[in-house]
Amino acid sequence: MTSIDSLIAALQAEGYEPDRRLATAVFLALKLQRPLLLEGEPGVGKTELAKALARVLQRSLLRLQCYDGLELREALYEWNYAAQMLHMRAAQDRAAAADIEREVYQSQYLIRRPLLQALETPAPGAVLLIDEVDRADEPFEAFFAGIPGRIPGLHSRVGHGARQSAARHHSHQQPHARPQ
Repeated sequence: MTSIDSLIAALQAEGYEPDRRLATAVFLALKLQRPLLLEGEPGVGKTELAKALARVLQRSLLRLQCYDGLELREALYEWNYAAQMLHMRAAQDRAAAADIEREVYQSQYLIRRPLLQALETPAPGAVLLIDEVDRADEPFEAFFAGIPGRIPGLHSRVGHGARQSAARHHSHQQPHARPQ
């Protein structure tokens, strides 16, 4: 995007109608390669903005839904324990225990969750929507606060969703945006 007006036009072409203040915040976050915190009531268009922005930028959209008790490992990755167990059982007669242990901790047994996917996405990266970040526990929020420059994205503080009329988004209220 070369200007705020070109961003507005691109978002409008994708069916999202941003006001100039919101478009300015998004434009600056993109230019500065910084995350953007969007706040607003459910239904004002935070998620729809992330979807439209991903289409405009031709980037994948990754979404992490936060909730009370969300652990960091659930946001980053998990091991595919079932596949690891099957591999260990199949290999127990043909390999030493140390070799089997090394084999089951390879990337093919890793289930990548949204934060790790975002970190591993090649340049120019993905649009990462972290929805309802205020519902996450303090350790998760503390971790996330330490890496905002490494994962450009949109962060939703309250609720998600959007009112839609046909293929276009219209809302009298827009999300409030703050660069992070």
